[in-house]
Amino acid sequence: MAQQTNPFIKQLASSDRKLRTSALASLRSYLQSHSAPSSTPLSSLDLLKLWKALFYCLYMQDKPLHQQNLANDLADLTDVLSSNDEVVIAWLEAFWQTIAREWSGIDGLRMDKYLYLIRCYIRKGLEVCESKGWSNEEFLGRYFEVLKAVPLSARDTKIPDGLRYHVLDIYVDELEKVDGKHEAPIETILEPVRSLAKNTVGKAVRRRAGECLGDERLREWGVEIVDAKKKKTDDVVEVEEEEEDAEFGGFDD
Repeated sequence: MAQQTNPFIKQLASSDRKLRTSALASLRSYLQSHSAPSSTPLSSLDLLKLWKALFYCLYMQDKPLHQQNLANDLADLTDVLSSNDEVVIAWLEAFWQTIAREWSGIDGLRMDKYLYLIRCYIRKGLEVCESKGWSNEEFLGRYFEVLKAVPLSARDTKIPDGLRYHVLDIYVDELEKVDGKHEAPIETILEPVRSLAKNTVGKAVRRRAGECLGDERLREWGVEIVDAKKKKTDDVVEVEEEEEDAEFGGFDD
């Protein structure tokens, strides 16, 4: 396996655009051959190696239009694997693990193209879920567990907050694009965000997760939106009442 994937790893990260384009086409055929249930499965290590090469494939690409086209092409590789649940989940997980690992090394001049790639992958993940059927609880559960464990992890200190912020910022945007009829099981989709809002120790992350959950567009899926200002006021009143109760020592004899 290592001998087979090595050419991809070298060529995808090449400074020669034509070589990268050719390698990407070859990789697509290679992934296709490993998507069938009877094929030799790609290991987690194989996928992480491929994703590191793909990360640098985008890293080497200049010009915004070419960068966006390449980001879309990288997202479309998911479709090649989508017929095999095990493989496509592992592929998506390897993507998020790679982005989280490489995030700190992305300089300001290159950040935009990776933010766009992340947007493409949030959308693609939702598209795959839709294609499997919104009622496919097993697949949806596994996919959203990946989001909950990596980009929206509440406790993993290795996940950059910047990645969390971006995913939260675009979460409802991409859901709206994929599920225009508002048929998706919204509570399953929002579970990683709710878990983050509830369990993270970072106040800024918790606030951003709350803003995502308070997006007015979620009403279209039947989500009850709590008025943020009212909730803040209610919380203050509740704290004050608790403090008053704590200070009360009973009546004097």
